Amino acid sequence: MPRSIGVLAAEHIAVGLVEHHHVVGSVLVYPRQGEDPEALQSIPAEAIGERIREQLERVGQGQAIHVVGVGFPGVIRDGIIQESPNLQQVKGLNLQAILSSASLGNGVSVPVRIFNDADVMAAGIAATQGQLDRFIRVWTLGNGIGFGRYPWTEGIWEGGHSVVTLDPKEHFCGCGGKGHLEGIMGQRAMRLRFWDMEPEEVFASAKSGDARCGAFVKLWHRALAAATATSIHMDGPGKFFIAGPNARFVDLGLLGMYLHEMVKMTPLQGSIYEMISTSDEIGIIGAAVNAEQAIRTS
Repeated sequence: MPRSIGVLAAEHIAVGLVEHHHVVGSVLVYPRQGEDPEALQSIPAEAIGERIREQLERVGQGQAIHVVGVGFPGVIRDGIIQESPNLQQVKGLNLQAILSSASLGNGVSVPVRIFNDADVMAAGIAATQGQLDRFIRVWTLGNGIGFGRYPWTEGIWEGGHSVVTLDPKEHFCGCGGKGHLEGIMGQRAMRLRFWDMEPEEVFASAKSGDARCGAFVKLWHRALAAATATSIHMDGPGKFFIAGPNARFVDLGLLGMYLHEMVKMTPLQGSIYEMISTSDEIGIIGAAVNAEQAIRTS
């Protein structure tokens, strides 16, 4: 039966075949392990599109492909990357047009759909956790802060750029905006704030009693609680998954306490956080799931 191809392009490009919500065969990754981990940040926009297209053609060779789904960081409309703060060179790139020219399977035209990378991670979690019939949201904590939701629906959903403070000194967000969640919680932002310490050293020092680091750790958790509370007040309560490399810094008890302080209306209470490990495979599955659902409803 026809299979789908899922693509996750964030810190690197990962491409795989998907069938029945499982990755079939091996996943192709660019750049490969041991190569420059910041390669995508240093090459032109069109070259990124071509790298993805090349991987698609390798994975899809000899396969009957139903649809291609791609997760990519940034604001995406109609297959065009309108803005991507962490890959600024791709602004305006028509990624869907580039990938639609890929030669797949038997040469029949294959539909391509592009989504925000956090949204495909949410879809992948829903698929692998047996929750495709539920509304879920996902915070991904890394260099940037991703906010994904499933089921996918048209919108911007740049939750990492939620305004969580009115302090004009909070200017560390990669997009240049002030008071943003990513400007407090993002890996890049933490390094800019603490020139002499890595993020893991900041959290370790907070546990050892350092006042400055302790105050920041409270701010870090309060910022995530504030962004979550905003989502709850807009879309209602529910489950929020927390994923990504910096999820290891989260104190669920502290986060829950701050959230409880911010959400007081009875019908909006009852949200829960759950930590979850994610992988390229989950994002690849989610990209395929979103693309398959988009094709069915188009």
